[in-house]
Amino acid sequence: MGLFDRLFGKKEEPKIEEVVKEALENLDLSEDTEPALTEAKEVSQEEAEVESSEEVALQEEENQETVEESQDSELVVEVQQEEVAEKENPELEESVEENNSEVLEAERPQAEETVQEKYDRSLKKTRTGFGARLNAFFANFRSVDEEFFEELEELLIMSDVGVQVASNLTEELRYEAKLENAKKPDALRRVIIEKLVELYEKDGNYDESIHFQDGLTVMLFVGVNGVGKTTSIGKLAHRYKQAGKKVMLVAADTFRAGAVAQLAEWGRRVDVPVVTGPEKADPASVVFDGMERAVSEGIDILMIDTAGRLQNKDNLMAELEKIGRIIKRVVPEAPHETFLALDASTGQNALVQAKEFSKITPLTGIVLTKIDGTARGGVVLAIREELNIPVKLIGFGEKIDDIGEFNSENFMKGLLEGLI
Repeated sequence: MGLFDRLFGKKEEPKIEEVVKEALENLDLSEDTEPALTEAKEVSQEEAEVESSEEVALQEEENQETVEESQDSELVVEVQQEEVAEKENPELEESVEENNSEVLEAERPQAEETVQEKYDRSLKKTRTGFGARLNAFFANFRSVDEEFFEELEELLIMSDVGVQVASNLTEELRYEAKLENAKKPDALRRVIIEKLVELYEKDGNYDESIHFQDGLTVMLFVGVNGVGKTTSIGKLAHRYKQAGKKVMLVAADTFRAGAVAQLAEWGRRVDVPVVTGPEKADPASVVFDGMERAVSEGIDILMIDTAGRLQNKDNLMAELEKIGRIIKRVVPEAPHETFLALDASTGQNALVQAKEFSKITPLTGIVLTKIDGTARGGVVLAIREELNIPVKLIGFGEKIDDIGEFNSENFMKGLLEGLI
C-alpha cells in the first residue's frame, strides 16, 4: 500500500451487486408464528423475573437509606467538631487548604502531546495557509484550462514547495486531466494531494532513521548562525540523556564567543559535559580533544557544533574538511551523521542554504527548526525533490522536548489533513 493510501485511504465506490446483496440479506421474509409465540412466553417470564427483582431492590434501598442517615448524623458531628477546632486554631485551616490543593494538583492529569499532535500543531500555519489558497483557487475556476494550470503552478511556488516540484506536479496534472477527461477543477483536488504525496514518496526509500552505532555515535552539525543549530543540539542532548545515553557536546564554533557560551549553558542546563577550548582556538583541536575524551569516557553520543560562516565558503570548507580528518583519525568511520540545521521560516532561502552546504560537505540529513512559527513547511517537499537529502530531525516549538526524529507519514498527514 502506498503512502497516500495509508494516510487518506483508497477511494472505492461499492459495486451495485454488493449493495443489492446486502439489502436482500437484511430483509426479514419469515412468516412463522411459532417463534413469535415462543418470544411472547419468554417476554412474560422475563417480566415476572423483573418484578421480583425490583421488590428485592426496593427492600435493599430502604435498608441502605437507614444506614446512610446514621452515617450522615455522625458526619455532621465530625464537621462541627472540625469547625470548632479551626476557629480555635486558624493555622490548621490554612494547612488543610494547602494539603487539599497539593492533592488536587497531584491528581490532575498532565496531558502529554502525542507525536502526531506535535506535527498537527507545528504544521497548523502551513496547512491553514496552503488550504486557504487551494480552496480560494478552486472557487475562482469553473473549468480546467491552460490558465487553471498556470495559476496552480504559481500557487504551489508561493507555498514554498519549490519551482521544480511545482513544475513537475503541474505537468503530471495536465496528463491526468486528459486521461480522466476532467472538466471541473474539483475533480482534480484529490489528484493534486495524491501527486504531492507521491513526489515525496518517490521510490519509498526515505532514509529517515538516524545511524546510531553500538559504541560511540558522532554527529556533526553545520548551518548558518541563527537557524537554531545550537538550541537543537541542546534539546537533543536532553532527549538522549533522558533515554539513558551518555552524551557529550563539543563547542567547535570558536569563531564566536557567544556560540561557545550558549552551548556551555545548554550543557549546564541538561547536565551533560561540554568540551571547549581557548577563545579563537583552532576548531579542529577542540574536536580532537572531544573525540579523545568521548572514547576514553565511554560516551554513547558525541555532538559537535561548528561555525556557520557561509559567506566565507572557502574558509568554511577548509575548516570542515580539517575537522573531518581529525574525527577520522580517532574513529575512522565517523562522523556517522552530518546534519544541516535549516530554519523552516526562511522558505526558499533554506533551500538555497541546503544547496550551498551540500557543495561544501557531504550531508546525511536535515534538522528542520522553527516549523511551528511559519507557513512555509512546504520547503520539505522542495528539499526532498531537488536535493534528495532526508529530513531526519524536526523542531516542534520552544519547549525542551519539542524536538524529535522526523516521520514522513506524520508530516504529510499534518501538512495535508483536511484538504480532501
